[in-house]
Amino acid sequence: MWLKSLTETQRDALLGLAHNVVVSDGLLDPSEEDMLVDFKREMALKPDVDSDYLELDGIGAIFDTRRAQTIAILNLLRLSYVDGAFEIEEECLLKEVARAFGIDDEDFMRMDDWVRQLVALEQDARRLMDASPSRAA
Repeated sequence: MWLKSLTETQRDALLGLAHNVVVSDGLLDPSEEDMLVDFKREMALKPDVDSDYLELDGIGAIFDTRRAQTIAILNLLRLSYVDGAFEIEEECLLKEVARAFGIDDEDFMRMDDWVRQLVALEQDARRLMDASPSRAA
């Protein structure tokens, strides 16, 4: 979401942060891999571009606007929920990223709530698309 509006440096950094999130719980779920592919597609990066661990030192200087920081957090939260569970390791990592951005706990929780609502709406949409049409009796 809104990844195209990030700078090239921010896109590379977001991919590194996404890598951090995916490996934070020690499990790589296929749905996480799929979302990483979606991230790369939206950011116009080649699918074979690898992501590596990214140190958080100086991350606030890379994501230097509130808009870029919010885009990063929202997308990373969404990635955290894609496998159906927001693991404690993912939550701790994302709270650390938010602190590095200067985002307080209240705003982080608002972002988390927004993403949970989005994920629920996406699941509803998938159920609607997979549902058999009702037949009049």
